[in-house]
Amino acid sequence: MPETNAVASGAMDVVTRLLNATNAHDLSALAACFAADYLNETPAHPLRGFVGREQVRANWQQLFASIPDLRAEILDSAVDGDVAWSEWRMTGTRADGTAHEMAGVNIFTIRGIEIVRGRFYLELVERQSGTVNDNVQRVATGARS
Repeated sequence: MPETNAVASGAMDVVTRLLNATNAHDLSALAACFAADYLNETPAHPLRGFVGREQVRANWQQLFASIPDLRAEILDSAVDGDVAWSEWRMTGTRADGTAHEMAGVNIFTIRGIEIVRGRFYLELVERQSGTVNDNVQRVATGARS
């Protein structure tokens, strides 16, 4: 059994490989970070979950084509065994000239050199959605913004 530090280091190596492939817009290298039967979960948006490396490839192919200057950064990270928590920020400009910005946390379960499961809490950044008081009222009343 590998030493815990070696497992943690290996898990973060996979996340770093994903970051580098994203910033290089290297679709093959990015897809290779994921297991063929990768499970993607989006707890805040359950219908957006999917299974498979090929869906990862399709998603990123569209993103790279639509946001030609897409850049990602990891703001913070932590590893617990084979689970890597990472806070991401992604920016760029869409083909129509509008700004693209996402922020949030990804929780990846890693086996060997592949991500086998991901829980995504990455969201589009909303700069016009109101104050904390506006949001608490929406949450409390169920009102849609």
